Amino acid sequence: MAPVKEGVNPKQRQYEAMVRALSADLYRYAFWLSRSETVAQDLVQETFLRAWKNLDALRDAEAAKPWLITILRREHARLYERKRLDTVELDDNVPEDTAFASPERSGDAAQVREAMLKLPDKYRDPLAMQVLGGMSCDEIAESTGQQPGAVMTQLFRARQRLKALLGGRAAAEGARK
Repeated sequence: MAPVKEGVNPKQRQYEAMVRALSADLYRYAFWLSRSETVAQDLVQETFLRAWKNLDALRDAEAAKPWLITILRREHARLYERKRLDTVELDDNVPEDTAFASPERSGDAAQVREAMLKLPDKYRDPLAMQVLGGMSCDEIAESTGQQPGAVMTQLFRARQRLKALLGGRAAAEGARK
């Protein structure tokens, strides 16, 4: 049995346990959303800050993961509400320096990521929550405010479309060889 810290209230112990248990899952999901380590770290920090401020709203500890994922998704959306970035046209013919490419930007992972980004949001988001966040259909349903059956249908359709996108790419590459 772990020693009880003097002066630490139960709310703080609950919060610390939640941070230890879920920070890796939140970071993985935030990184997938933002594609940036620093933005992902900031999103997780902001998520936990908001969670601390609103910890009394969490009535069931089992619902902590979907609750935090919802906060994280909203924080990510706020990034784009507040800030409008200038766009610059890039030359599509610029070769990428493969020496500096991350493993996620090459090989199978890059192909899967690229295919997932082509999915409509209603399919991509639940799939990312399940694959990257390790969330169950019920947790995704709770997080998105949908029925579990609807989430199961979206996940099935997301996988079917992903298979079609990846299968089409494999067929095209086979024809080139």
